[in-house]
Amino acid sequence: QVQLVESGGGSVQAGGSLRLSCRASGYGVSRACMGWFRQAPGEEREGVAVTSPSGGSTLYADSVKGRFTISRDNDENTVTLQMNNLKPEDTAMYYCATGPYFGICTRRSADYSRWGQGTQVTVSS
Repeated sequence: QVQLVESGGGSVQAGGSLRLSCRASGYGVSRACMGWFRQAPGEEREGVAVTSPSGGSTLYADSVKGRFTISRDNDENTVTLQMNNLKPEDTAMYYCATGPYFGICTRRSADYSRWGQGTQVTVSS
């Protein structure tokens, strides 16, 4: 059974940086899509950034392009989200997720079957 454990959330002022990490355990993780999603109170869950199994293909939400970078280390079974120039609107619970790879990784949460418990990111103005 795949398990995902996130770390690295916290509180930061606007313009600051945070680095989220997710460690995955279980069979086949290195051949799966992995991504970071976020959900603010009263909002739908949003796909922030996803990466293909090799890490060679990534996809970002328009709102984070140029500020966030997703990367993965298949030897360590980790996926990282580097978040720079954070804005108050980035405040949300951030979740790591993994899902099967069928040639493309999407930002649709329905395409991801395993989820971490989430880590809170709060950005103050």
